[in-house]
Amino acid sequence: MLRTPLAEAPYTLRHAAVSTWLAGGVEATQVAAWAGHSVEVLLKVYAKCLHGRDKVARTAMSRAYL
Repeated sequence: MLRTPLAEAPYTLRHAAVSTWLAGGVEATQVAAWAGHSVEVLLKVYAKCLHGRDKVARTAMSRAYL
């Protein structure tokens, strides 16, 4: 079997999409549904994408109180 970097492209693109959705503020339950994961599996694999989201969370809360 021939191994090429292109064989990893679908997984890499999928990982990038899921990471971007989480970092962009899409709810974990929605991202899990789109990715075909349980929330538990999603957070085990992608929890690092949620670090540093304090500012995003505070902005969302401020908007909710308006």
